[in-house]
Amino acid sequence: MKDIWLIEINWGPPLSFVVSPDGDVQKFSTIEQVKYWLLKRWPIADDARSTALKQVDAAMNCIVPVGVARRAFAAAARSAGYIPEDLVGYATRRAA
Repeated sequence: MKDIWLIEINWGPPLSFVVSPDGDVQKFSTIEQVKYWLLKRWPIADDARSTALKQVDAAMNCIVPVGVARRAFAAAARSAGYIPEDLVGYATRRAA
């Protein structure tokens, strides 16, 4: 029987973005969650999304540091119109 080794990649502190005009907030706490969103739930397919996907895959394969993937993801979020949660007033946001 072949052993399968899985490693957990530390994503670091969660990144939270306002993802809707209603103020819904999405907290991204794992690299797997980020990849899922980029592949399945992202509102636009642009260069920033493509770059983020490449960097996330590279980080998941231990080719680049996770910080590179986080920065690429944050850039893709800005490109998609998502606003960091900490830049929005408390009265206008709610948990998604």
